[in-house]
Amino acid sequence: MYRKPKHIGIIPDGNRRWAVLNGLNKDGGYEYGLSAGLKLLREAKKAGVEELTYYGFTTDNCKRPKEQVQAFSKACSKAVKLIKNEGVNVYVLGNTRSVCFPKDLLPYTEKKPGDGMKVNILVNYGWEWDMKNGWISRDIPRIDMVVRWGGMCRLSGFLPVQTVYSDFYIIKDLWPDFSEKQFTDALDWYQKQDVTLGG
Repeated sequence: MYRKPKHIGIIPDGNRRWAVLNGLNKDGGYEYGLSAGLKLLREAKKAGVEELTYYGFTTDNCKRPKEQVQAFSKACSKAVKLIKNEGVNVYVLGNTRSVCFPKDLLPYTEKKPGDGMKVNILVNYGWEWDMKNGWISRDIPRIDMVVRWGGMCRLSGFLPVQTVYSDFYIIKDLWPDFSEKQFTDALDWYQKQDVTLGG
């Protein structure tokens, strides 16, 4: 029997490294990650995944140079609007009181009931902010598998409660170089993992 993850977390890392390797400024890679996000979403829908959570940017990312902050903030705004057009339920979670939070995303910060695939996007999210505010993320369900691009083997504060039993799959390629095969390989790997949930 094929074991399919209901909820997948996506850490799309490597935009800045990709930009430098391709002769761009560090802030130039985020725009190229948008098409990768759409391709992944469409593959996940085809595979019957019920929920996706993308890591947009963290509260710590806001300490980077102003140009980079503006670039990934703008990319998140554009990503939400592109994803919305895919016929999914979009929910944006993050510290809306911060100047780093894109104000045009405020209409997406209330979870709305509806059928179909759910897509959560963490924008200006921090695990300490989440914890200190009574785990605002509590309505997001447990994540079955986290897939991280860019080769780094860490969660970087990505929804620590929801990922407590997640399987963790690392892809060395940088996020803008996403391919459908990377995602199908992750799904194939996931079905071979032994799940005990502490049992």
